Amino acid sequence: MIEKYWLFYLLALIAEIIGTISGFGSSILFIPIASLFFDFKIVLGITAIFHIFSNISKIYLFKNGIDKRIAIKMGIPAVISVIIGALLTNLLPQKELEIMMSTAIFIVAIYLLFNSSKKLADTNSNLIKGGLVSGFLAGLVGTGGAIRGLTLTAFGLEKNMFIATSALIDLGVDTSRAIVYTANGYVHKEFLITLPFLLVISLLGTWVGKIALKKIPQNWFKNIVLIIILLTCLIKLLIYLFHNV
Repeated sequence: MIEKYWLFYLLALIAEIIGTISGFGSSILFIPIASLFFDFKIVLGITAIFHIFSNISKIYLFKNGIDKRIAIKMGIPAVISVIIGALLTNLLPQKELEIMMSTAIFIVAIYLLFNSSKKLADTNSNLIKGGLVSGFLAGLVGTGGAIRGLTLTAFGLEKNMFIATSALIDLGVDTSRAIVYTANGYVHKEFLITLPFLLVISLLGTWVGKIALKKIPQNWFKNIVLIIILLTCLIKLLIYLFHNV
């Protein structure tokens, strides 16, 4: 397996490093990569389990930066909605939803990039809304990190706090959807051999990302997050357009 999928593991490592630097996780990059090698429903299962490893690594390495108030108020709605989204994966067209989501996130990210002074009001309502939407999309199409990233970016969190808080929220989200995906048969036994390699990749990628993050000034961090979100959404849209030409 390691010989057959060496490129998959290498790309997964790159996705994890970028996901750590951006703070919203590797799934928005990992899912397109994994889709080149596996069926989409298997990708959902593998992504959820890989992200559990990734989040635990981030919580350990950035543990001093967790904002428990934001994590609880955004995390609980996210866990509830991710279960609903995961249960709907067999009923709704994921590809079309993913394209609509990428388009909407792309527009919002451009707006925030050119209006860098804009911040969401620090209210329970905004945290709950961000948690509900990001969790639901994570369950339905495998990635809600961009929505969570946009929400936390708009709150203006310090970069270490951003990453640690996002990872704690995401741990609850990914654990919940992993249970649903496994029950739905998305985690096949023959692909369990990938998990030890993905565990090592999550630890290594998070560690490298943390080192790189120390060299990034705080005032650059928000724009880096937004640019990465823009690029990943754009790549998804281009892949969809060219695939359907």
